[in-house]
Amino acid sequence: MSLADTTAEKKILGVIRVASSNFLEMYDFFVFGYYASAIGRVFFPTDSDFASLMLSLMTFGAGFLMRPLGAIILGAYIDTHGRRVGLLLTLGLMSIGTLSTSLMPGYETIGLLAPLIVVAGRLLQGFSAGVELGGVSVYLSEIATPGHKGFYVSWQSGSQQVAVIFASAIGIGISAALPAEQMASWGWRIPFLIGCAIVPFLFMIRRSLQETQEFLARKTKPTTQQIFASMVANWRLVSIGMLMVTMTTVSFYLITAYTPTYGKEVLKLAAIDSLIVTACVGFSNLIWLPTLGALSDRIGRRPILIAYTILTILTAYPALSWLVAEPSFSRLLIVELWLSFLYGGYNGAMVVYLTEIMPVDVRTAGFSLAYSLATCIGGFTPALATYLIEISGNKAIPAVWLSFAAACGLIAAILSGRLPRDRSKAIS
Repeated sequence: MSLADTTAEKKILGVIRVASSNFLEMYDFFVFGYYASAIGRVFFPTDSDFASLMLSLMTFGAGFLMRPLGAIILGAYIDTHGRRVGLLLTLGLMSIGTLSTSLMPGYETIGLLAPLIVVAGRLLQGFSAGVELGGVSVYLSEIATPGHKGFYVSWQSGSQQVAVIFASAIGIGISAALPAEQMASWGWRIPFLIGCAIVPFLFMIRRSLQETQEFLARKTKPTTQQIFASMVANWRLVSIGMLMVTMTTVSFYLITAYTPTYGKEVLKLAAIDSLIVTACVGFSNLIWLPTLGALSDRIGRRPILIAYTILTILTAYPALSWLVAEPSFSRLLIVELWLSFLYGGYNGAMVVYLTEIMPVDVRTAGFSLAYSLATCIGGFTPALATYLIEISGNKAIPAVWLSFAAACGLIAAILSGRLPRDRSKAIS
């Protein structure tokens, strides 16, 4: 085997190792979103099903509020001490969050302590997730072969789609095997316990990661104080990145974590139908992300970002209006696959673009902070969509929220073209 073949094989294994470990964070968030109704009844019981669901979805969103803090603190740690050790640390913190939900007795057993511990677990997981996506994306961008960064980095999001598919498949199997009463009582814990069972395997994979050559080649490493100062100095860049990621986070959580709740509670479709659609969305995302990531390597990032945000603004509300006019499995599938195309196309170019416009010395911290600030907005999409439908009576109104997010992405794509040439000349 030639040296080139050996190097290529190592890079492929590196992609698989880092992306597969990124799986846990998204898997746990998806499972929580899928079973928000059952979790609400177990940990947040009230006289109103709507109130219990909202408390559950707000807990889902609460984890995102910790992400900016995790992005700054853990991002600075990774930029100073290395990509590999930082990724091991985030995996450990995420594992604690998964355990806190899967093993915690309900409100009827231990009272107020139950929801408090669940919320604390989500906050800890959100803290670690604040830098997980940034750490993985930067790692992939630094091991990518020349001219293929878009394709390499797209597998960060690709691993999330594997989590969508896996979580949906488990949900389909459990829903088919258990009666609705058992599913609501204890069956929803099974996916969380499965997540706990694969943690040792993920640790084994991530421990085998090698540090990136680009990081090792840097003669000086910034101090934490220098990183914080650079973040302040680059606040405009971080703000542009936050607007850019808003489109990604809103569309992603709308078509994945919220779909089972939307299909069952709003459209009144069978729970298993919504889970099947969600699995199909995961497969669709997995196709579009690397495809458009590779295309962005050829034609540039910004043309794709601008085209897909405009397309989302023009089509999101008509698509959901058509769905709610006559809800059915086939219509839900068609609309979700269209939204998947919009998300996958946009995100395939966006993630690598965000790694490229960040200053190299604070690449992880800058990327993670911009991403985390956006998830503070997009992570509440399931809760916000539920609330907007409740107060307006319009079942298609989540599309208005998605269109707003797309407008944020469009503005960011336009503004990013005005960045100093030393940051943007290679990418626009």
